[in-house]
Amino acid sequence: MDMSKKKRILDKTIKDIKSVKIQGARNIAKAALKAYSLIPTQDSKKKLLSSRPTEPMLAKVLDLYNKLPYKDIVSHFDRTQNKINKNVLSVIKNKDKIFTHCHSTNVVDSLIFAKEKGKKFEVVNTETRPLFQGRKTTKELAKAKINVTQYADAAARIAIVKGQGNVQVDKVFLGADALLKSGIINKVGSGMFAEIAYDNKIPIYIIADSWKFSKNKVPIEQRSLNEIWDKAPRNVKIKNPAFEFVPKKYITKIISELGILSYGGFVKRIK
Repeated sequence: MDMSKKKRILDKTIKDIKSVKIQGARNIAKAALKAYSLIPTQDSKKKLLSSRPTEPMLAKVLDLYNKLPYKDIVSHFDRTQNKINKNVLSVIKNKDKIFTHCHSTNVVDSLIFAKEKGKKFEVVNTETRPLFQGRKTTKELAKAKINVTQYADAAARIAIVKGQGNVQVDKVFLGADALLKSGIINKVGSGMFAEIAYDNKIPIYIIADSWKFSKNKVPIEQRSLNEIWDKAPRNVKIKNPAFEFVPKKYITKIISELGILSYGGFVKRIK
């Protein structure tokens, strides 16, 4: 492959990650690794990292490129997902109603695996504005013949708790873009949903690959204002944070390839 074609692939990958055409931490990491392998320079690495700053897994795979064979890095994702699937399976009970938000490959794949293993459950989720990533979750689960009820983001309290003291869901499954010592970073809205679940004693499980852990500060990506309101009136301020921090106190367990662990247990195992 000539250099001009390699550069086109790299540039397109960066563009697709920025535009969320490629979404989900695992998919972003795999696409970035493939593009980086074509032109493994510091400049390429810098551009790929800047395309989605709130993704420790992206940084992890690029750092591993010169330390491990390419195929070993890529095979990690399937090995890890298989372990996560089995761990999630043990948590799901028949007739469970599970709430989730946005789109997480780790979450979706584990739910589909549970369905294939005969678990009978249903899912409640949000459409996830402004880019509607929740619809991607709904389509994938519906294709697997899993019953899904989708709500607008603003109706999430009703989706989780129907009326005073009337719990609507049994569990909350969230993915994570970053796992930190003090909590997680996930799609904006996750903090609100975690608080609602916590206040109503609904267990919250974070389903994620341990490669998303970072001991460093992770920035919150601020996305284009036009995603919220294209051609807004002059002097109107618009904010579009793509992610938010969820404190560990809200989290019941982290389910990763390392097992089903308390937050402190997970961090200790990582160290």
